[in-house]
Amino acid sequence: MSTAAAIPNATDWPAIRARFPIFENRTFMNSCSYGALSTDVMHSLHTYIDDRMEKGTDWAQWVERNENVRAGVARLIAAVPDEVAVTTSASQGINAIASAMDFNAERNKVVISDYAFPTNAQIWYAQQARGAEVVQIGERDGYIPPEAFAEVIDEKTRIVAVSQVCFRNGAKLDIPAITEIARQNGAYVLVDGYQSLGTVEFDVNEMGVDFLIGGFVKYLLGSAGVAFAYVRKDLVEKLVPTATGWFAQADIFAMDNTKYDPSPTARRFESGTPPVPNCYVAEAALRIIEEAGLAAIVGRIQELTTAIKDRAREAGYRFGMPDDPSKHAAMITLRSTDEHGLVAALEADRIVTSCRGGNLRVSPHFYNNFADIDALFDSLAKHRHLLA
Repeated sequence: MSTAAAIPNATDWPAIRARFPIFENRTFMNSCSYGALSTDVMHSLHTYIDDRMEKGTDWAQWVERNENVRAGVARLIAAVPDEVAVTTSASQGINAIASAMDFNAERNKVVISDYAFPTNAQIWYAQQARGAEVVQIGERDGYIPPEAFAEVIDEKTRIVAVSQVCFRNGAKLDIPAITEIARQNGAYVLVDGYQSLGTVEFDVNEMGVDFLIGGFVKYLLGSAGVAFAYVRKDLVEKLVPTATGWFAQADIFAMDNTKYDPSPTARRFESGTPPVPNCYVAEAALRIIEEAGLAAIVGRIQELTTAIKDRAREAGYRFGMPDDPSKHAAMITLRSTDEHGLVAALEADRIVTSCRGGNLRVSPHFYNNFADIDALFDSLAKHRHLLA
């Protein structure tokens, strides 16, 4: 059991911030890379160690932790637990789904975009050995509109695999519009929500997606080594992954090495031994999100990102993402002439950011405040020569 105190009020942002000790010595604005570490998560790891020291082996409790993560993810995305696979990484989940795809002569096209995180592109390119034809859509004037997808999605498309938010510049795709285009052509839709979940409200039913990938490194405030895959219920038994393991079987304790007997639930998209320590972490992280309230988190992030954009405009800095708030999420990017130099200069001022593709990435979460924004722009003003 965690020893961390519950959030006294979902809108008491200073109380929430106090549970993230890094702010005692840093201005942390890098949640797009790795979310800040909370006392809750630290305590969860101590709990895991205490449980190991006390009991040595307790598979029943460890499986329960895995199931608690499954249920928490289901609540987060408005799914049911039987539609959620708990994985060790986004790569594992995407690979399991890809392994269940049939790339036949009638339907072998995979549509991705330039906004894809490398994992979500590389895995689909690997399917070319199984007959897949990968089509990658590029930007148009700094964005990828739905009509760009409409031009390439057709009756030969097996799956459209897109990242909701681009890891390089923070641009956010119009998922409902893309899903509708895919649906009209009989294609599946897989969304990589790793760079968005925890900052946006994502209802898998309203979005109409077939698959959703996410994990706990970034805005879900956990750790590496635990992630998840949502598979729409009516597709679970229809798709049989060939990337598998013993926790993907119908009866994990049957220990049957004579056959493959996949689970009737989305657990068939899992693999071997679950990431037990990281399930403790994921549980603690999900509790924070639920206690704060996702709707409140979304509103808080909108306040912070609006303030960052206003200050950037006043200073004459160039955005790397679209200015339209419907086309970006929590990550605000500023063009830089030397992004690595700028990140280092900010770090020297005890401000934690990151960069990709010529952009400084500034990614606030609900634990940030307006004093953090002041500190950021005071430092940026000192290093104006590194901004485009």
